[in-house]
Amino acid sequence: MNAIKISDITMKQEGKELSLSFKEKIELAKLLDKLDVSVIEVEGIRSSKIDSLRIKSIASAIQSGILAVPVQLDKDSVQQTWNALCSAKHPRLQVCASVSSVQMEYLYHKKNDSMLTSVSETIAACKALCSDVEFVADDATRSDPVFLAQILTAAIEKGASTVTVCDTAGTMMPEEFAAFVRNLYDTIPTLKDVTLGVCCANDLSMADACVIAAACQGAGELKTAAYPVNTASLLSVSRIISARGDSFGVACSVRVTQLSRTVNQITWLCQTGRSKNTPFAGGVQEEDTDIYLTAHDDMSGVLKAVERMGYDLSEEDGSRVYEAFQTIAAKKEKVSAKELDAIVASAAMQVPSTYRLDTYVINAGNTVAATAHLKLYKNDVPMEGVSIGDGPIDAAFMAIESITGCHYELDDFQIQSVTEGREAMGQAVVKLRAEGKLYSGKGISTDIVGASIYAYINALNKIVYEEETV
Repeated sequence: MNAIKISDITMKQEGKELSLSFKEKIELAKLLDKLDVSVIEVEGIRSSKIDSLRIKSIASAIQSGILAVPVQLDKDSVQQTWNALCSAKHPRLQVCASVSSVQMEYLYHKKNDSMLTSVSETIAACKALCSDVEFVADDATRSDPVFLAQILTAAIEKGASTVTVCDTAGTMMPEEFAAFVRNLYDTIPTLKDVTLGVCCANDLSMADACVIAAACQGAGELKTAAYPVNTASLLSVSRIISARGDSFGVACSVRVTQLSRTVNQITWLCQTGRSKNTPFAGGVQEEDTDIYLTAHDDMSGVLKAVERMGYDLSEEDGSRVYEAFQTIAAKKEKVSAKELDAIVASAAMQVPSTYRLDTYVINAGNTVAATAHLKLYKNDVPMEGVSIGDGPIDAAFMAIESITGCHYELDDFQIQSVTEGREAMGQAVVKLRAEGKLYSGKGISTDIVGASIYAYINALNKIVYEEETV
């Protein structure tokens, strides 16, 4: 029985056919890992600071699967990507290149010899850092067969343990793709020593059938997607292998009993429309965390929990957070993740107030759209903003964005009562993400909308302060 690896490329399509927030990408990786998907593929590094942090965060979230990240065809990209990926339990570096003449010249401005040299050198650089290296031959089905065999052979010689061929145009029928794979095994003797992966576009709605046909011919890794992104379906391919794999001698590790429910979760996650007119981007249904601390936890344990939650604190802020934690832990049996959020928001990175709230007027009702009119002072200069939102808090946050001219990803928003009675005090914690880094702010007021505004401005001031001091 041939054990097939199922790879998911949903996150590689981010920005093309779907848009996910930082937090949603981590949640998606967790869901795929729980399904026992063999390989989880993500975008490479374009913006060094943001993307490096994204890869590190996903790496810490994946427990059993391989995390695959593509590199560009240069050694600097290889090192930068490896620095972000090296903490993963099962890292993989991918070298992707078009191998058809048209795409080589149009996308890479290279001829056959130049592309062969670039790919060979990049794979060798990857192999020097990572034991698991994959070469992905884009548009392989439209390439020159002689050159394709040559570049695949060179990739294997340089250390690629997986080589993947792609029907990027998506024009092949299942029997044609099966013959294409069979011919590769016949013409490249060393191919039997590595894993052959396949990826098929779904332009003719044949991708599922094509990758299954390739598996019947010996392909060991199938690229799929949990959310429809013009490639083979994770749901369909896994079900076919589960139901009929015995008949053609293949099996996969995907948990089919959980598959339908998890794919529905992923679909909901990817389809949650994030309007550009709202800071709320709630595709994550609930915070899946098991962080609970007690008074017995030392500073190292507390700061590891804080780092796991996504914060990057300085040594000074870490000391302040631990001191505040000790005060809370002395009064409680356990300190939860939400309480730790509030501690970080109130104790870490206390900065001068670039923005401060002067007045706010909120209008809302069940027959009118919520509107917010805010007046802020920026370094004693008055600024006003008016906005419409899906609710009073949404409208208030939109008004702040109109004043500042900046939009930040709202990573989390929490509200709770801290006192009882008619004049109860409400506490809000707002977590904003800027340049991949998390900033949290806390606000307290008898008006929960006011508490939310204070919390947002508190987090905003931390971002502005750090941007101005860099």
